[in-house]
This record gives sequence, structure tokens and C-alpha cells, in this order.
Amino acid sequence: QVQLVESGGGLVQAGGSLRLSCEASGRTFSRLGMAWFRQAPGKEREFVAGITGSDGSKYYGDSVKGRFTIARDNAKNTVYLQMNSLKAEDTAVYYCAADQSVPTRHEKVTYWGQGTQVTVSS
Repeated sequence: QVQLVESGGGLVQAGGSLRLSCEASGRTFSRLGMAWFRQAPGKEREFVAGITGSDGSKYYGDSVKGRFTIARDNAKNTVYLQMNSLKAEDTAVYYCAADQSVPTRHEKVTYWGQGTQVTVSS
């Protein structure tokens, strides 16, 4: 079992920045593929960013490339999502996800966090 706890969400103005954190426990963190997904009201859960456990390779959804950065600190069992140049359309509940390999489809995710709300005002 893996437990994931997100933090760092909140309200920010368009153009601003936020950093989300997700602390994992229960398994060897460095071996886990980690990702962030988001879900806006009435929309499907969407892949945002992912990072491998083996070599730290990073993957991004098209809508956030160049604005968001994913990183991990294996010593702290934590994955981060730095979000810059935020837009109103980034408003969603952001979920941390973990699996043996980097999950890029929400149907394939084994472990989920509880989610944290990000609201961007225009």
C-alpha cells in the first residue's frame, strides 16, 4: 500500500505561481513512478505531469508544457509540482498519483491522494 498526502493548493491570481507537494509513505518511494492529474468540474481527470523513479525522466501534458515543472526528492519521499503563469483554465482539483511505472492515464493509476483544490482567478 502507498499513502499519498497532497498540500499546497489555494487561491491565486492569473499569472501567479503555486507549488504543490505530495508526500508518500508505505513503499520504497524511489521505485515509484509519480504523477499529477487534475479534474475540473464536469470534465474527465487529466494527466498533468509525471516523473519516473528510475532516472527522473519527466513527462508533461500539452496544456502545461513550459509552465509547470515536476520534481521529486527521494530523501523526503516527496514529489512537487511547480506551477507558473497560472491561467483560469488551470482551476481544478489536483491529485497526486503513484504506480510501479509513471501513470499517464487515470484508468491505470493504482494509488491516489485525496486531492487539493487550485483556484485561479482571472
